[in-house]
Amino acid sequence: MKDLFSIGELAKLQNISRQTLIFYDKIGLFCPAYIDPENGYRYYSINQLDNLDAICIMKRIGFSLNEIKENMKSFTSDRSIVALRKQLSSINQQIEELELIKSRVEHRLNQIERSMDIFDRGDQVLVDDVDSQFILIQDVPAPYTLEMVSIVTKECFVRAAKEHLPIFFQSGVIVPYQNILQGIYTEASHAFLSIEKSDHIDGVIELPQGRCVYTYHTGDYLSIGTSYQRILDYCQTHHLTIISNSYEFAMNDYLSTANENEYITKIMFYIQDEH
Repeated sequence: MKDLFSIGELAKLQNISRQTLIFYDKIGLFCPAYIDPENGYRYYSINQLDNLDAICIMKRIGFSLNEIKENMKSFTSDRSIVALRKQLSSINQQIEELELIKSRVEHRLNQIERSMDIFDRGDQVLVDDVDSQFILIQDVPAPYTLEMVSIVTKECFVRAAKEHLPIFFQSGVIVPYQNILQGIYTEASHAFLSIEKSDHIDGVIELPQGRCVYTYHTGDYLSIGTSYQRILDYCQTHHLTIISNSYEFAMNDYLSTANENEYITKIMFYIQDEH
């Protein structure tokens, strides 16, 4: 028909699918100028092309179809200014969130790459001065099974996602020192996630600057007792007194591998020299 485009012609011209135009018609966002009563074919006028351009651009910059539909009801400069300012604010927020995610992904990648070197270190025990760091902790309920630790860890991740907390993608547990002395290596009192320093967040504690002894356990978690015994023997030989519970940091775990032989756990205690 003269000065009318079929749905196929318009789809090709605008580089969108026929199904998209049919859906826009169905929701009342962009309806054809004419529908052939005999065959139901949709036709669009040349005057409608500008509106479709506006719809496609608004969709591309992040407006929802409902927002676009509402804007198009009264499509004025003033209304566009309000809508675009609101969208710009939303985009800036998304950029901040993506920058945070980017930094976490970089941190996780660097951590995994560094952890691969640990397999070449053998059974080393190291002593070092560590910087302060922050963890988001949650109690593990009795009977302190590995299943309960897993559930609590997942609850921490869920809370962090809901509250947009600045966590790193690293989990860990706190095992009471008295448990270690009794040979109870896998009954953690708390699960935690590493997190940036943040004020007014319940459950965030600071691990202070201090002198620490640590070692790395490689392989499945149930065999971690051998690594604990290694670190206890080292402290006894070198006259070091352990003054904290154990902090276990998952360096390489189920978040990055399905092979338990590749698991790496950093075991860390705060210490002081015996006098």
